[in-house]
Amino acid sequence: MRPITAVLSNCQWPFGEGILRFLAGSPLVESVLAVCPEPVPFKGEKVRILPAGPISSGETLNQVLAEARTKNLLFLAEAGKTSLEPRALTKFSEAAESTAAGIVYADFYDEGEAGKTPHPLNDYQLGSVRDEFDFGPAILFSVAAVGKALDKYGPVPAVKAAGLYDLRLKVSIDHAIHRLSEPLSTLSEGSGPAGDEKLFAYVDPRREGAQKEMEAVFTEHLRRIGAYLSPRHFRGFPQDPGPYPVEASVVIPVRNREQTIADAVRSALSQETDFPFNILAVDNHSTDRTTAVLSDLASRHPALKHLIPARKDLAIGGCWNEALAHEACGRYVVQLDSDDLYASPRTLQKMVEMLRGGCGLVIGAYTLVDAALKEIPPGLIDHREWTDENGPNNALRINGLGAPRAFPSALIRRIGFLNVSYGEDYAAALRICRELRVGRIFESLYLCRRWSGNTDAALTIEAANRNDAFKDRIRTEEILSRQRMNRER
Repeated sequence: MRPITAVLSNCQWPFGEGILRFLAGSPLVESVLAVCPEPVPFKGEKVRILPAGPISSGETLNQVLAEARTKNLLFLAEAGKTSLEPRALTKFSEAAESTAAGIVYADFYDEGEAGKTPHPLNDYQLGSVRDEFDFGPAILFSVAAVGKALDKYGPVPAVKAAGLYDLRLKVSIDHAIHRLSEPLSTLSEGSGPAGDEKLFAYVDPRREGAQKEMEAVFTEHLRRIGAYLSPRHFRGFPQDPGPYPVEASVVIPVRNREQTIADAVRSALSQETDFPFNILAVDNHSTDRTTAVLSDLASRHPALKHLIPARKDLAIGGCWNEALAHEACGRYVVQLDSDDLYASPRTLQKMVEMLRGGCGLVIGAYTLVDAALKEIPPGLIDHREWTDENGPNNALRINGLGAPRAFPSALIRRIGFLNVSYGEDYAAALRICRELRVGRIFESLYLCRRWSGNTDAALTIEAANRNDAFKDRIRTEEILSRQRMNRER
């Protein structure tokens, strides 16, 4: 018997005709299951048309799995936009055989007006549990591994959007996931969201139902691997009596933000509170006019402390550690990025009040705006998917927890920030919510400016991969820590 059953998702005529003929003509393919929203006029001995919903639905996926009689099951995304390299099927099959992996995936090409460009992917880790982890347009499952996983952990549930996610997580528990670092397929232009639309897809209210399914599937995965956190064990953080020079410090790490830093500082200075506070602007050896702007503001506003570290190897996390170690640091510290603003003069008061109630971390909501402070889609990012019962678990699935963030200084000094400029806040938040209560404020407290100077603006594929791999590593370490903590308990 030939080793592959191929499954084409979203096969619409005539766009999927090319890949259908390629698969039907391959000696490695036993059968082709074309999942089509509408009837397709294609005749072929190997081809079966399934008039079903998306392959991500549990109903469709279970129907496909019931028909798989080969060693491997190859899923292809976007039938009309995906093509395979000539030896792709052979290489997928050989890799599955030689590695005994449960899942095999491969790098691919993006194809646009400029031609084909390589699109490398990340290696899979224990912490690669994001539902949007990029496997590319072709992913091969071992049918034996799928059978063992479903026998051990139960069938794919009756979900509309989280079927493949559930299957992938179940297979990954006991089987390796192997990446081929060679482009074996091509995905044509316009096959997915880009820019901010992709960055904030997980908080799109139009996808709320899908996100709830993903959360439920992921929570069960954490239970299976011993990393689930029961809401019963979250505790408060006691207030540190001090002494402290002020009740709160607004921390602004900054490098080369001459266009925005004055607005950020004025936003902090305008806060109305019933307690004394200061602003710690950690100027990371700026080479533009940022240093001059801060020096001028500090000369006129005693609450602003202009700090220039002795070290020259600091990233954003290292700048935070500098502020925490400074003698002017207050009892609580509240984040403000150098190109953002507080949305209200009461932001600082509201966050500190919640910290005083015993939270180990407080996170607000923010509104996306452009350089002129005009709201832009998707607007308010409030992370209402967070619940006190399951937020610390779901935090491992999503890529961010919101802003602004505030911490008790005694706690975050003990934990410290990683000396990096991406994910340092996410790592600290995961560590805190492992054991301590997290406070959420769902009204907009913060204006997040999207402009060409943002650190995540126009990232290359390689840079985005590095960021994603780093967060996956943070999740890996956090999962291992939670497993160990649960075993000890």
